[in-house]
Amino acid sequence: MLEQLRGKPPAQMARIVVAVDPAVTSEATSDETGIVVGGIGGGYGWVLQDRSLRGSPATWASAAVEAYHIWRADRIVAESNNGGEMVRDTIHAVDSTVPVKLVTASQGKRTRAEPIAARYEQGKILHAEGVDLAALEDQMVTWLPSSVESPDRMDAMVWAMSELMLGTGWSQVTGSASAVA
Repeated sequence: MLEQLRGKPPAQMARIVVAVDPAVTSEATSDETGIVVGGIGGGYGWVLQDRSLRGSPATWASAAVEAYHIWRADRIVAESNNGGEMVRDTIHAVDSTVPVKLVTASQGKRTRAEPIAARYEQGKILHAEGVDLAALEDQMVTWLPSSVESPDRMDAMVWAMSELMLGTGWSQVTGSASAVA
């Protein structure tokens, strides 16, 4: 299905966000920090770039802020379950002018991902062609809810698409009557 959901993103996006699923440590065996750039344009959600990495908080915050500036994003959306306000403070230590929206995972990964998976099934999310999204796509097609490994890239993508496609913002961009249809 993912092979058929590729395309050339429009030159103009209605919104772009950088989503971060931060890891709490940076050891060789630590989880990666998921950093994914997503946008809305031409009536679709777009996965534009995967900048996920394994590194210190300063390293991942710098990568997220760099993506924010390169893509001229509207904000960084960051999961705050591991670190709370420190996540925002770490990003602001790199650039205090970047708007940061903290989100909290109150449901399991599978439950959070289901509305986004449905958007993929409906053909409403596309992956930018010519961009290396192989590691993200591997997580998307191999992760099992029973797995102990965290799908950090996938989590960041889900946060980006949730910010962009769930709620009133999506219906305003697409003109659809239902934001979650």
